[in-house]
Amino acid sequence: MFHVILSLRWVTLVAAIGAAIGAMLMFVEGCLKLGYALQMVVQPSADTQTLVIATVMQATDAFLFGLVLIVFAYAITFGFAFRLPSGLRAKAPLWMRVEGLGEIKITLIQVVLVYLVVDFVTDVVETETRVTWEMLVKPAAIVLIAGALRLLGSALEDDRPGSPEKPQRPSETV
Repeated sequence: MFHVILSLRWVTLVAAIGAAIGAMLMFVEGCLKLGYALQMVVQPSADTQTLVIATVMQATDAFLFGLVLIVFAYAITFGFAFRLPSGLRAKAPLWMRVEGLGEIKITLIQVVLVYLVVDFVTDVVETETRVTWEMLVKPAAIVLIAGALRLLGSALEDDRPGSPEKPQRPSETV
């Protein structure tokens, strides 16, 4: 029974392969958007400048998301399916050393925040109209999600083993 349960960890490779394929698709998408921006620069039209800025921002966002998917694929593969020896793990860059599922979730929330910020700025650049109060709903949501992430991050730091204890206030030591 225990052997069957442990063999299910190989199913996580499906998620890792899916994340790697998604990363490649995001890199292709980013390259296509950069190619389109380059085409707009070579063959300018009346409204080329703002469209180039928006397209390059979208391409950068696609590349960033592709990079995060690579980190997810690596974390799933070497966090759940395979165990890396500590010597090889120490050689990996710090940004690829994922400690657990909680860290993966926080990274995903951070990527969503970056995407929302880039999406809002792209919308503002593309519309070129006055900003109405309805357009401020997305930035307000970004601020609320970022605040929740900050609270979640500080709560996780307190729960980590080996984290320094909070210093007591002078009134508490008496």
